[in-house]
Amino acid sequence: MSLPFLRVTSVTKLYAGHGGVHDVSLDVGDGESVVVVGPSGSGKTTLLRLVAGLEQPDRGEIWLDGRQVAAPGRNIVAAHERRVGFVFQDLALWPHLSVRGNLEFVVASAAVSKPQRAERINGTLRLCQIEPLLADRYPHQLSGGEQQRVALARALVGSPRLLLLDEPFSSLDRELRVILRRELATLQRHLRITTIYVTHDAEDAAALADRTLTIRTPS
Repeated sequence: MSLPFLRVTSVTKLYAGHGGVHDVSLDVGDGESVVVVGPSGSGKTTLLRLVAGLEQPDRGEIWLDGRQVAAPGRNIVAAHERRVGFVFQDLALWPHLSVRGNLEFVVASAAVSKPQRAERINGTLRLCQIEPLLADRYPHQLSGGEQQRVALARALVGSPRLLLLDEPFSSLDRELRVILRRELATLQRHLRITTIYVTHDAEDAAALADRTLTIRTPS
């Protein structure tokens, strides 16, 4: 039996003694799409940040593709070395960079030539259905749906092995949410990328999940 692509083992992360996650274990297979649901304050975002390497676990271990990346009190593999794409709830697009600049920042450290970087950026923009005329605009010049697509493109342009999404559609109206949810599901099937998607929305879970997990508020 092959090992899971992602393994989270008895991980705890508390903030000032409360909040965060407590004793969470999770296995995700290669290419699987797992949706994590749970009430506010249950630690869903903390779990994603631990997997991405943006936080260190107080206890427990995290393994990616057979390699241990985190141990109690330390990250063994830095966030930028994990090849994890992250779409944040507030999107966190860099406001001083254009759409193309947001993507260029991610691929700047890649061991590829400038022409190859440009090809990868242009290909990712097409993949996420971002019109070429938007490439030189800044985040504040984009609609909510356009910003969502740019955030997803930025997460994908580095060719991640794992994609994390933290309620990316929560601020959108229902019609746009349905459209983007459908596009994301199509992308997942096309790329076969391992995905963890955090949401409160049952329709998101039904459309995107191979499997749904519930995380509960730490006592």
